[in-house]
Amino acid sequence: MSKFELKLPRMGESVAEATLTTWLKEVGDTIELDEPIFEIATDKVDSEVPSEVEGILIEKLFDIDDVIKVGDTVAIIETEQSIDVAQSAVQSEPVAASNGAEKSAAMVEETVKVAQDAVSAPVHHNQKSSSERFYSPLVKNIAKQEGISVAELDTIAGTGNEGRVTKNDILAYLENGAVKKVEQPVEKTPAPKVAAAPVVNHKPSAVQATNGSGIPQGADAEVLPMSRMGKMIAKHMVESVSTSAHVQSFIEVDVTKIVNWRNKVKSSFEKREGEKLTFTPIFIEAVAKALKKYPLMNISLVGDTVIKKKNINIGMAAALPDGNLIVPVIKNADQLNLVGMAKAINDLAFRARENKLKPDEVQDGTYTVTNVGTFGSVFGTPIINQPQVGILALGAIRKIPSVIETPEGDFIGIRSKMYLSHSYDHRVVNGALGSMFAKAVADYLEAWDVDREV
Repeated sequence: MSKFELKLPRMGESVAEATLTTWLKEVGDTIELDEPIFEIATDKVDSEVPSEVEGILIEKLFDIDDVIKVGDTVAIIETEQSIDVAQSAVQSEPVAASNGAEKSAAMVEETVKVAQDAVSAPVHHNQKSSSERFYSPLVKNIAKQEGISVAELDTIAGTGNEGRVTKNDILAYLENGAVKKVEQPVEKTPAPKVAAAPVVNHKPSAVQATNGSGIPQGADAEVLPMSRMGKMIAKHMVESVSTSAHVQSFIEVDVTKIVNWRNKVKSSFEKREGEKLTFTPIFIEAVAKALKKYPLMNISLVGDTVIKKKNINIGMAAALPDGNLIVPVIKNADQLNLVGMAKAINDLAFRARENKLKPDEVQDGTYTVTNVGTFGSVFGTPIINQPQVGILALGAIRKIPSVIETPEGDFIGIRSKMYLSHSYDHRVVNGALGSMFAKAVADYLEAWDVDREV
């Protein structure tokens, strides 16, 4: 028998940790190969993590709502398969197995003892819980830091599994409790009767009509807490702005040829391929060609080190029904023809909306494209997806009067045009490279072959 350590897989260069949201298997359950064991959530994706072996789940090392770092062992699976040591399994000779088992047992016993001590240890003032309620180490640590006693902890309503108190529960309790802690000394402070009158008769000011976090309270305001994914996205956006020196270049593109060509072939394409032909694969094909022409846009910056990527993996920002954003990645986009590109994009977009993307489908992107024109925006200033150095926003296609140059002279005509908005990191991409890249994308689009077969 061998013991296999199921670790949290790598989920992208900018993702270092994930939150365990659900255990799909319990200790003692039989596990099949590729069968999902638990669910995790990051700012990029919610996903199931499958088992790499067949066997029996014998140990779970994390609880629901725990934050797990990439590479950490999450579960132990006992298997009869022969697993290479490099794959984190313990496979040894009888004597070695005996010694390994003793060491493993000692480690588990020590871990259990530490966990038992942590659970039974007092949270504050050496008090013991009068109930048998379980608190995760994270919740107990927050309670200890904030000076919350066990008795007070027992009064908090839990929203987790089986009524357990989660991190969000205790943080919400602290926010509400902060008002009491601020108000308590005011109530106990003796005050003259003359000074008390204004407090009773006057309406509370805007500052007074807030809770301890400064959030307005009252009938004219609704408090909407951010979702877990929303908070993570917000954090990464702020970090990106504070990390990269964002610079933008804008260029107008005449896409009349593309619009007319697509109108001509989209019906036959859908009948033949069973897929809709949108503008997105056409634009991403042009971006892939521009990245091959200017490979220094296909890099990442980690600290002071520039990493030049060999593969062209283009991230495609997709809006989710809940208002959040996710960026599935089209791997080796430069190697796909237009049919393959359309199918890959439609598939990723559909599964993104259905929350069925796999972790490896949102990682390893080298450049990102976002279609702000879907919502009617003419252009935008997108934030770079770290550690990449560029992102291109596609504006809405509009019919506008335009000057058309011909050998016979200039005249005014109606053309379909759009703006490309290129954000790039000025630490490593200068204005010339950033502008030439955007111009290359525009040139590819304007030179579209109207007789192209697909």
